Amino acid sequence: MTEYPAEPWDLHGHAYVGVWLLPRGLTPEPSSPATRTVTIFGRALVCAAFFVYEEPSPLTYDEIMATVLVRDGWRPRVSITHIWVNSVASRDGGRRLWAIPKDLADFEVAPHSSYAAPGIGSLAVRRVRRLPAQLPLRFRIAQDRQGSLLVSPVTGRIRFGLTAARWSFAGDGPLSFLAGRRPLLTVACRPFHLLFGRR
Repeated sequence: MTEYPAEPWDLHGHAYVGVWLLPRGLTPEPSSPATRTVTIFGRALVCAAFFVYEEPSPLTYDEIMATVLVRDGWRPRVSITHIWVNSVASRDGGRRLWAIPKDLADFEVAPHSSYAAPGIGSLAVRRVRRLPAQLPLRFRIAQDRQGSLLVSPVTGRIRFGLTAARWSFAGDGPLSFLAGRRPLLTVACRPFHLLFGRR
């Protein structure tokens, strides 16, 4: 069995998050059928993100993911529908602790410049306008674990910024629903400090 840290994971690093409004018919289904996709005039809020987890995180690795905004009753949640990492320990820990469907992928990263997971997607960062202070962040992810809804907390602080960036997704890849579509905006999270999971 692969060794991985117990929850919560005390995570540090940086990320870039693209935000799209997709027609409901093109939106990936949430992880759990116990949740419902949130729509605005027939469109769903979908995010794709590159994360780089750095020291002093318990694991250091790269990550690309796609998420959908959902509701559990009337409570907003985040459903992780697609995710890849380049760490076996992160993959196994994510699956076993929080039912996050992590798979393995290769990454090519030039921090704050370019990010790529070949065959999946890439991001070219042009410039970032950051806010002067870090802001608190709190949300919960909702995943399916063998037919039951598993809700896990995420809390922390992030310095946000708006980014001029270019996203690209493989037309025959797993995130093809975003191929050729421009995001509403791309948010820089640099740095972030997140506590993922329950104490």
